Amino acid sequence: MPVEVFDVDKFVQLSEKAEYCAVKRTKDIVKLKLRTRRVLYTLKTDKMKVEEVFKKLKCEIREI
Repeated sequence: MPVEVFDVDKFVQLSEKAEYCAVKRTKDIVKLKLRTRRVLYTLKTDKMKVEEVFKKLKCEIREI
């Protein structure tokens, strides 16, 4: 089951152990998904803040 994370800093911390980060874009929001060995973590953010989050992530970023 996916686990939703609401804190950007926690999401960035989890990205250190992630295999990759998948990005799904819709009209208003961007959904980021971190795949780790056991858990899929998700974070919803708006389009303005997503570039700031991308700079902090420490894993491969894939567009889906």
